[in-house]
Amino acid sequence: MSPRHRNGSNRAATAVAVVADILAAVIGLWILMYLLDANRANDLVQFVQDAARWLAGWSYDLFTFDAAWARVVAGYGLAAVVYLFVGHLVAGRLRRY
Repeated sequence: MSPRHRNGSNRAATAVAVVADILAAVIGLWILMYLLDANRANDLVQFVQDAARWLAGWSYDLFTFDAAWARVVAGYGLAAVVYLFVGHLVAGRLRRY
């Protein structure tokens, strides 16, 4: 394998890992804002909530705990963990090639 190909694979792997980290961080930021009862009328809070809901659309209402905070932490937290796991798994595979 040529050094140039290897360098391109490493760059792609780094990009995938960084994107996965950013997606998980947005979701984590929303969990933190929710737990700290951030002002939902604030534009930044609304943006983070909308982004997190879009990113975790498949999991944010997956669990039916009685406490709302537990639903948010479990549903959104699952999405964040999946983004991290899958993103870093793909990055690791790219680094091998």
